[in-house]
Amino acid sequence: QDTGYPPYNIETTGENAYRIEIAVAGFSPDELNIEVKENLLTVTGRKTANDDTATQKTYLHRGLAERDFERRFQLADYVRVKGADLKNGLLHIDLVREVPEAMKPRKIEING
Repeated sequence: QDTGYPPYNIETTGENAYRIEIAVAGFSPDELNIEVKENLLTVTGRKTANDDTATQKTYLHRGLAERDFERRFQLADYVRVKGADLKNGLLHIDLVREVPEAMKPRKIEING
């Protein structure tokens, strides 16, 4: 079941390059986890519990979700994660498709 949280974009950044952008405002890098297993990319966000009553916040309005999440992306064959960075509340995950030379079509010359 897809809750739509957090929102994300997928863009093409080159012929065989892609970027996933996930809106993760309020999360620090150590509260985010990116894992790839086979062709499944999983991004999770876990807010650190803060039970210290001295720093408990009292909200008049709470519109920022900042709730735990898990987002899964099915990757195509030969797509690998090149890197990730967190900037301005957006988690950028760069992907690249690298087809092995042995899998690429090649022209066979006919001798005659």
